[in-house]
Amino acid sequence: MSRTQFAADADAAVADVADGATVLIGGFGAAGQPVELIDALLRQGAKDLTVVNNNAGNGDVGLAALLAADRVRKIVCSFPRQSDSWVFDELYRAGRIELELVPQGTLAERLRAAGAGIGAFYCPTGAGTPLAEGKETRVIDGREHLLEFPIHGDVALVKAHLADEFGNLVYRKTARNFGPVMAAAARTSVVQVSDVVPTGSLDPEDVVTPAIYVDRVVRVGVAA
Repeated sequence: MSRTQFAADADAAVADVADGATVLIGGFGAAGQPVELIDALLRQGAKDLTVVNNNAGNGDVGLAALLAADRVRKIVCSFPRQSDSWVFDELYRAGRIELELVPQGTLAERLRAAGAGIGAFYCPTGAGTPLAEGKETRVIDGREHLLEFPIHGDVALVKAHLADEFGNLVYRKTARNFGPVMAAAARTSVVQVSDVVPTGSLDPEDVVTPAIYVDRVVRVGVAA
């Protein structure tokens, strides 16, 4: 029997996110960003959040709106600045948000490590740069590596394309991005989908995130 719950709406899906939570938010820029869940979190009121995302918000919607409302204490990401990151830029220059910059591949692997139960791993990316400051190092095969630790989330907000009634997920093309590793890395994963289909109607070969990693699903009726 599936452990996945199906929420009535996005507000119900994020109702128990606590102040100070670490929230993993899927998306590569706008692609795969769970905007409806972020908007619900904005209405819900949780504050002092640590957010993990590839970016630091685009324009004035979604993650950027959460930042603009002063609800995020710290952001962990790979690309904090781009042409439309004016919300983050203003907050950072004013000292109103903390930034942990993580190379993109390292970010993905730190999330994957959390879901896989890996305690830590060595990675050469960032060695010899300011990103290495304060980190344990080790030379492996003649190359310096940094010791990196998993990123665990209290909650993951993920956008998938479809879920079946058991909670298995499929994604739509590159909108998948960080969704699967974030769903596995969080204590509670909350997933918005465009539709919920009968169990057995998804080809098992197409299922990317199995239901064991999915705690809540909400149908928002928007193509993922």
